[in-house]
Amino acid sequence: MELKPIGGRMWKTGAGEERPQEMEVLKGALEAMLFVSGEPIPTRRLAEALGCDEGRVVSALQELSEEYQAENRGIQLRSVGGGWRLHTHPAYATYVEKMLLSTKRARLTRAAVETLAIIAYLQPITRSQIANLRGVQSENVVKVLVEMGLVAEAGKEKAPGGPALYITTEKFLERFGLRSLEELPPLEEFEPDRETVERIARSLSGHEEAREAGAEAEEA
Repeated sequence: MELKPIGGRMWKTGAGEERPQEMEVLKGALEAMLFVSGEPIPTRRLAEALGCDEGRVVSALQELSEEYQAENRGIQLRSVGGGWRLHTHPAYATYVEKMLLSTKRARLTRAAVETLAIIAYLQPITRSQIANLRGVQSENVVKVLVEMGLVAEAGKEKAPGGPALYITTEKFLERFGLRSLEELPPLEEFEPDRETVERIARSLSGHEEAREAGAEAEEA
């Protein structure tokens, strides 16, 4: 396969012969392939796609990686897991996380966001407790969140009928860019309606008072 120049970019040899800037074209092609792949791509696979020998591909990848580093670009090119992959520059990870949090949250319905907020802050919690806080039945919403892997059952409540208790999952943390529940943002950032925020806040206050009363009883 012959690599063709983009936009007519050419360079002249000492003899005045014009040739395409092959290395630039090669780096551009590699960058495009790496951009659309979510997984590391082995050097051999890249070389086969370009019809080049692996040595040339490695040289182009290393040059591209050095350019990203020197220009303090928002992405980095690394050799990982037996292949090459584009990564977000650590210095800009916070901005990416904020953008992803906003985007991913927006894909959920308001009912789902409200229910997630309730479960996240008050877990473990039953469906009837969620419904009481939201003021509407929440069975279907909880079911959808379970199917999405954001919420899971975590045993039964010690009460008549033993209703299921729900908690958030590791996938919930990943989706919202959190390392642990301790990093939960203020309630307002989940964007439930004001009434729901107030109900959750009251319940949180009640939980705290119950915990303190329990701790005092144990000390006594």
